[in-house]
Amino acid sequence: MTELLTPAELEARLREMGARRYHNLHPFHRLLHSGKCSKGQVQAWALNRYYYQAMVPIKDASLIARCEDPDIRREWRKRLEDHDGSDTGPPEGGGIERWLKLTDGLGLDRQAVISTRLLLPGTRYAVEAYVHFVRERSLLEAIASAMTELFSPQIITERLEGMLSHYDYITDETMSYFRKRPPQAERDANYVLDYVKKHARTPEQQQAVLDALSFKCDVLWAMLDALHHAYVSPGLIPPGAFVPAPGDA
Repeated sequence: MTELLTPAELEARLREMGARRYHNLHPFHRLLHSGKCSKGQVQAWALNRYYYQAMVPIKDASLIARCEDPDIRREWRKRLEDHDGSDTGPPEGGGIERWLKLTDGLGLDRQAVISTRLLLPGTRYAVEAYVHFVRERSLLEAIASAMTELFSPQIITERLEGMLSHYDYITDETMSYFRKRPPQAERDANYVLDYVKKHARTPEQQQAVLDALSFKCDVLWAMLDALHHAYVSPGLIPPGAFVPAPGDA
């Protein structure tokens, strides 16, 4: 990028990238939301996605730890409470606990999920790459990498409607994570969008913001690539990873 975009033009570029590259377009999600996954495939998705959910507050805490601006730290602390819960928060806990309600409802052993010992290697590498990105890149890039929240309400709507209508073992209670998340994601996405539009002041910084969103889209896509390869086609489950029960495969 050689010319400075206006804030509106930068936003348009970011939204266009999300429309092309967000992981709601991945074939695994198309199968999941249309009811074409076996129970074992749904279990594998939930178990592997748990690692991403569990690492989000660790990623966010690393951003807070190196941020000198108290206003940003205060804003980012909300994200920690959203995922970890708090003493003054809702009794059902934060997002991680609500995700475990999903894995509980799918019949997965909670301690096995929390241990992360059954993860796909591709899941572990993708999630840890995201954590390292936020720790090591500029603050602008670290914040911009959360821009995928701009597009999450669409995928959450698709997921709620599709999974509740197609899988008789999925209930509204087990999907409580997705009921709670949209307003949080909207709040967070609006903050990040405003921040990058104000602080990306050179063509190089604007390109870094676009690259950060591209990287995050790649992380989410790579996680689904790993799931599809292991549990759909060609169906090669790596040694040590989760294996569905014969009746659920």
